Amino acid sequence: MKRFLDVFFSAIAILLLSPVLLAISIVVLIDDGCPVIFKQDRVGKDGKLFKIRKFRTMNKGTRNAPTSELREAEACITHSGRFLRRTSLDELVQLFNIFEGTMSFIGPRPLIPEEREIDELRKKYNVYIVRPGMTGWAQINGRDSLSDEAKAKFDREYVEKHSLLFDLKILVKTFGTVLKGENIVEGGKEKIEEDNESLDV
Repeated sequence: MKRFLDVFFSAIAILLLSPVLLAISIVVLIDDGCPVIFKQDRVGKDGKLFKIRKFRTMNKGTRNAPTSELREAEACITHSGRFLRRTSLDELVQLFNIFEGTMSFIGPRPLIPEEREIDELRKKYNVYIVRPGMTGWAQINGRDSLSDEAKAKFDREYVEKHSLLFDLKILVKTFGTVLKGENIVEGGKEKIEEDNESLDV
């Protein structure tokens, strides 16, 4: 059922948002040229790598690392990229990932292969049995401000509790989090939460 809903709603969203996707593409192109779409290896369902799509928000040649660990991130982000990242509009193009089946609307956010510590924790907690998502339980509970351990615990909790109703709850809360621009960390700033005591260890 979840896969059917992913395909159905991603197809509708792509059609309805096509003018927005085109407008963002033009803005990125004018601001910093091609490529407009940034593709990057991410760890998906069953630990298999796939190519995630994002509107490009960083200068060409930026090293491959989590943004929260890029101490030079502020200097690497393009002018249009600042707005796109703050509003999460850079991730709208992931609707195509959802349609093709490499992602879901809701699930743990996909890691880059270099994020080894949280990757090991996800393997330990059996997180990779579900598809990664555009948004997830960890994203609405701290996002970039969480430690790897805290993120992995939220991922584990999602896998244990996930249902269509739980997904709907996460989706609704995501809109509020995005509108407020909460818990976005750029440039290797210290994480403000080292653990989350509300989760069972």
